[in-house]
Amino acid sequence: MKVLAMVLAGGQGSRLHPLTAERSKPAVPFGGRYRIADFVLSNMVNSEIRGIYMMVQYKSQSLIEHVAKAWGNSNAFTGQFVTVVPPQMRGGGAEWFQGTSDAVFQNINLIERHSPDMVAVFGADHIYRMDVRQMIKFHRQGSADVSVAAIPVPLAEASAFGIIDVDEHSRIRGFLEKPANPPPMPSDPSRAYGSMGNY
Repeated sequence: MKVLAMVLAGGQGSRLHPLTAERSKPAVPFGGRYRIADFVLSNMVNSEIRGIYMMVQYKSQSLIEHVAKAWGNSNAFTGQFVTVVPPQMRGGGAEWFQGTSDAVFQNINLIERHSPDMVAVFGADHIYRMDVRQMIKFHRQGSADVSVAAIPVPLAEASAFGIIDVDEHSRIRGFLEKPANPPPMPSDPSRAYGSMGNY
């Protein structure tokens, strides 16, 4: 199965100021020589996803330079690449990316160029380890049009997150941004599904 990754690395990261005074949140150093964005790139490569476009926007120069240095030994002609993509101002207007779906929409030509069987849309501003193949397997088994990665969070803490409301078959019924009364997981009423922002 051919999977193309669209990694979103355009966030300002204003809550991390002063770390983000001169760089975007995905470009913030971690552990000395790494950047926050390296986590999602490692997750993709270790999950055998070799075609990766990284959309950048705010204060992106340090991230562009880091990706070129750390991930630049790839070749788009062999299907193995990590390519940084700034806003292209496509789609009828000269605008910055207006969010996740707009960043993908403005770069739909890249998806069409590769004709993948599946597109994975992930954020580049979280620190975690994930085998994306598990999500792909879950998605294919469920015959869904779209799947959203989620992590169980204690119900008492769930109002601080975007929460996914699902039925007993894991079908999404709704999405609630930081709800006062988050819906519990059907299988565990003490926890809720927190969205990871990965599709």
